[in-house]
Amino acid sequence: QLQASGGGLVQAGGSLRLSCLASGSIRSINGMGWYRQAPGKQRELVARITSDGSLDYRDSVKGRFTISAANTKNTMYLQMNSLKPEDTAVYYCNAAIRPVGRITTSDYWGQGTLVTVSS
Repeated sequence: QLQASGGGLVQAGGSLRLSCLASGSIRSINGMGWYRQAPGKQRELVARITSDGSLDYRDSVKGRFTISAANTKNTMYLQMNSLKPEDTAVYYCNAAIRPVGRITTSDYWGQGTLVTVSS
């Protein structure tokens, strides 16, 4: 199970930090990421940590957003600085998790947390 938190209302130029906690009987996590979906638009990748630890960002957030993870706590963060109105969206966390007792990895999604940036 993934639980996202940290969204809210902020003025343009402000900052927010999103958190995503993976809970349950987890054997391993093979990649985590943040996606967002604005009203009327498709869900898009914002940033991710790949299975080998590489970091990817969409171009529009490079230099403003930072993704990180505390592996021992199964927690992922997204630090968002210099927020813009176009960053307004519901942000979802995603993880490829191999549960204890299973040999395959499955895709899990958090419930989403709303980020609203006012101009």
